[in-house]
Amino acid sequence: MLDIQDDISSYLAFSHYIDWNEPSVQRKAKELKDSTEGEIELAKAAYYFVRDEIKHSWDVQDKRVTATASDALREGVGICWAKSNLLAALLRANGIPAGICYQRLTLGSTPESGYCIHALNAIYLRSIDRWIRVDARGNKEGVQADFSVDDERLAFPIRKEYDEVDYKTVYAEPLPQTMSILENSTDALYMYLHSLPERI
Repeated sequence: MLDIQDDISSYLAFSHYIDWNEPSVQRKAKELKDSTEGEIELAKAAYYFVRDEIKHSWDVQDKRVTATASDALREGVGICWAKSNLLAALLRANGIPAGICYQRLTLGSTPESGYCIHALNAIYLRSIDRWIRVDARGNKEGVQADFSVDDERLAFPIRKEYDEVDYKTVYAEPLPQTMSILENSTDALYMYLHSLPERI
């Protein structure tokens, strides 16, 4: 069960990081709406756009750091924290409530590699009257996330034996500790290896 901390209107608001009021984000949101029919198809189209068209910085070894939704859209790249801001913004611009969720994962394949905080999204779909979670970080070998209203198809299964954690809180805004790291970093690759927090 997800922990919804705020009034539903909080998951529709624009802010510094989920800046769906920016013209570029509004244009993309309208384009997605005009090409789809119905709430679920719109949410799915926004998800696949962010998952597939906005590249994960580490996967493509891109040093650019993006933080806001409009940053990620303009540059076409970002780590999961920025990509989740963009997906939330595209959905909110179309009146679909969306928030941010987190997981604690190993940075590599084992605990010895250290840990990181990973961001994904929760979406409230009025047509089915419930929240679903999706992960738009981007697929690669060994990572296959998808959009589903029936069962979660997230990028990373939690391995409790490795002390990984699936946090169930849906935040209306990204955590300040994650955004401050983006704001104070100039090299996404260095940041990814050395600056990510291990827990929230």
